[in-house]
Amino acid sequence: MEDKQEAIAAEVDILSSRKQFDIVLPDLGPYTMDFSLSGRYMVAAGRKGHLALLDMKNMDLIKEFQVRETVRDVVFLHNQKLLAAAQKKYVYMYNEKGTEMHCLKEHGAVTKLQFLNKHFLLTSMNKLGQLHFQDITTGIMIGNYRTGLGRSDTMRVNPFNNVVAVGHSGGTVSMWKPTSAAPLVKMLCHQGPLTAMAFHPNGHLMATAGMERKIKIWDLRKYEVVQTLSGHAKTLDFSHKGLLATGTGSFVQILGALNGSSDYSRYMGHSIVKGYQIRNVSFRPYEDVLAIGHSMGWSSILIPGSGEANFDTWVANPFETRKQRNEKEVRSLLDKLPPETIMLDPTKIGSVRPNRKKVKPTKQEKDAELESAVEGAKSRPMKKKTKGRSKPSKVARKKQEIVAMAKKPFLDEQSRDIEMSKKKRKRNEVGEDQLLLQKSLQRFSKKVPS
Repeated sequence: MEDKQEAIAAEVDILSSRKQFDIVLPDLGPYTMDFSLSGRYMVAAGRKGHLALLDMKNMDLIKEFQVRETVRDVVFLHNQKLLAAAQKKYVYMYNEKGTEMHCLKEHGAVTKLQFLNKHFLLTSMNKLGQLHFQDITTGIMIGNYRTGLGRSDTMRVNPFNNVVAVGHSGGTVSMWKPTSAAPLVKMLCHQGPLTAMAFHPNGHLMATAGMERKIKIWDLRKYEVVQTLSGHAKTLDFSHKGLLATGTGSFVQILGALNGSSDYSRYMGHSIVKGYQIRNVSFRPYEDVLAIGHSMGWSSILIPGSGEANFDTWVANPFETRKQRNEKEVRSLLDKLPPETIMLDPTKIGSVRPNRKKVKPTKQEKDAELESAVEGAKSRPMKKKTKGRSKPSKVARKKQEIVAMAKKPFLDEQSRDIEMSKKKRKRNEVGEDQLLLQKSLQRFSKKVPS
């Protein structure tokens, strides 16, 4: 498949061909990476403590530093000026100059990090199976919940509703929001442990991979399997255009819904050097580029048709200036959504709640209900008893008692309605008398005894 990448590089322009490269760092891997929302900046983290911040547009190294301890995951916060790294014992926040800004000890030994950019929430999953949600603007811990399903190395955010999905060793996926101590959804996706998970940009499709060598595509509107593919995957990622990248061993496979079909099939593949072990694949936003983090560094390959060509400068601008970035930061802080807005169906926000007030039945409906209750009581069969206890007079008296018991709830309700109407009439009469008086004399008026 190397020849295919070379053939693609020969056909594209010079700027695009520069996006195809390999960085070999054999002593510090395996590597994981994360892109900023605009796709211009990338942060790469080596397992052995190497952190590097890069400008992918100019191919410049902004900063690299060594934290001298294990780094399990790294994620950008609201922009490239801040990043969070899950290190050996705690989560640390750094700025673009490599200066340590905060040490978040409450999270513990974290295995996976995610950031909710619309809510400014840093989400983490630690070794003990605890899920944390922390607001980075105020430092308040919004939620700290035990999943009860053990350690997890798989966690992703649904871009449609910002619900956090966690994959577990039992094959289940649980979906969480910051304000709920119980999962919103628990679904059994695989018969063995979950190895990878990814969400389509529209938020309605989810891809999961299990140890039983199956990749499943789920429709989250019906919580049903749309397609099952054979194959193993240690990492999954969707592109803006809906292509699905799977990585395992030293091989990357790209799947796509081709020729107008909704089913995913093989689009293209790529093999890195034999012996390299892929840890992470990530599509670069707004570019036809796939970044591959592996045991010997990271690579970048060209995937035609994977990136969205048109970008909204109000959402993500790869060419933004310093002034635009500062304005966007202030605007995003003003537009920050509260954690309560995270729900499975965000279209319910702003809608009118249905009126659940009971409609009182009409007089005709009440009379019909009373008649049916009386008829049912009259037609009730009577037991035949011995020793003179089934005399006609006793049977008639018993039937009268049954009919009276059937009528009792209706009569009680009728008497309550009459009492309520009397009280309402008295209140109205008192109100009319007080209206006739001057405002200054109303407090001297005698109340009508009830």
